[in-house]
This record gives sequence, structure tokens and C-alpha cells, in this order.
Amino acid sequence: MAYQTLEIEHRAQLATVWLNRPEVRNAFNEVSIAEITHVFRQLDQDRHIRVIVLAARGKAFCAGADLNWMKKMAGHTDEENLADASALAEMLKVIYRCSKPVISRVQGDCYAGGIGLVAACDMVIATENAGFCLSETRLGLIPATISPYVIRAIGERAARRYFLTAERFDAAEAKRIGLVHEVVDEASLDTETTRLTDALLACSPHALDEAKRLIRDVSCEPIDDELIADTVRRIAEIRSSEQGREGVQAFLSKRKPFWLTGSHES
Repeated sequence: MAYQTLEIEHRAQLATVWLNRPEVRNAFNEVSIAEITHVFRQLDQDRHIRVIVLAARGKAFCAGADLNWMKKMAGHTDEENLADASALAEMLKVIYRCSKPVISRVQGDCYAGGIGLVAACDMVIATENAGFCLSETRLGLIPATISPYVIRAIGERAARRYFLTAERFDAAEAKRIGLVHEVVDEASLDTETTRLTDALLACSPHALDEAKRLIRDVSCEPIDDELIADTVRRIAEIRSSEQGREGVQAFLSKRKPFWLTGSHES
């Protein structure tokens, strides 16, 4: 598929999805939302892709909603506004639930819905010059659709501040509150991204998928007998899985597992 707002790069088992509207600081519109949703669905089903990087062309990662799109929305009916919001929510859900690890590579401005994109990813690397802002309340809006992902990333306490004040905060603060994992200088952005992708590619694809599912299912649950029984079941099942058995056998035999050698397809 030819994309209007994205550029897709494939390198071996890595796919990079580039937001490619630098002239509007990679702001969202209905086309880009639909295309991001489509490409992540496709990559999730692509058995040859094991890691996805979400990046952006130009000086900014994502400035939130496109101004022309916002002008159109101002005249929308309730039904049209619901449809637009549902499309954005679906895009974030598809990224968040993707079975492949997703790394976000952030430079420059990352505002409003752009923060939702980042929060839906598994790992975030940002340059020192990156700036973040949940700007919705200045416009009389609220960051509703992105809130499940952002609050999980930064916690309720930080959300109470930045949802309400619409202050801009820097990459160091984004790391402090949990939105960003690593802050690097601009020259090191590619190197750090490669370091993380290499670490992920060394892991079992099946285990990565199950680990992501485990985090989603366990993180907000009380530690009760039902949860403990569920975790017992999960470890027992993955120990007896093909990649589980292969990983342990390879470790004990001091050899590489088949997902590194390509000698066997699971």
C-alpha cells in the first residue's frame, strides 16, 4: 500500500514507521490516523517483522491535531465527532496491543495526541531537545482518548499536574515521570535505538508477545489467589512451548537458539 502521510522502512526483522508530514510537524489528520492504524495492523501480522520503531521526519515528532483537521471538526455533528474520536482511539489501541515490541524515537515537539502515540509504545527514546505538552485544556478540550495510555505511563499524580496546567515540560522531566525511558543527545539517537532493537531481536518472539500480554493483564490487578494462579499457568505453559524449550536447551548447551540462527521457523 502507498501511504500519503507515512514512510515505511524494512531492514531484516525491523520495521520503521516514519511519520512523514514534516511541513505540519507531523500533526494528525483523518488520513494519517487511518494509515497508522493500517500499517500497525499489517506489521502485527507480518511474521517476518519482530520489532517496530515509530519515528518522525523533520524537526518535530508530532504536534498533535492538524489545524485544518481541527477547523473541519469544529463544524462536525455529534456523530461525526464520535467517529473521529473512535478512529483515534482505535489507532492507539492497535499500537498498544501490538504483539511486537514498539520503540518510539522522539525529537523536537511532542504535543497532545503525539504524547498519546508515545505512551502507547513500549519504549521511548527522546533527544535532549524534545519538548512535551498536554495542551488540550488551553483549547477548552481534555486529553480524553489518550488518557488511558498516558496515565498508565506517568501515573495519576503527574497527570493531575500536566493534564490541568497544559505546561510544556522537557525530556528530563518526561523521563522523571515515566513517559520516556532514555534521554540522549541528538547524535546518539540512532545508536540508542539500534541498541534497544538489537536487545529485543535477541529475545524469543513468542516470549516477547507473551511478556507484553502479561504486563497488560497483571499491572492493574490485585495480587490475589486468582492472579497468582494465572501467573503459575502462564509460566507452566511457556516452559512447555516450542520456543520455551528451545531457549532453555540452547542456554544449557551454550549455543544460539533458532530465532537467532534462522535454522528453524517456529
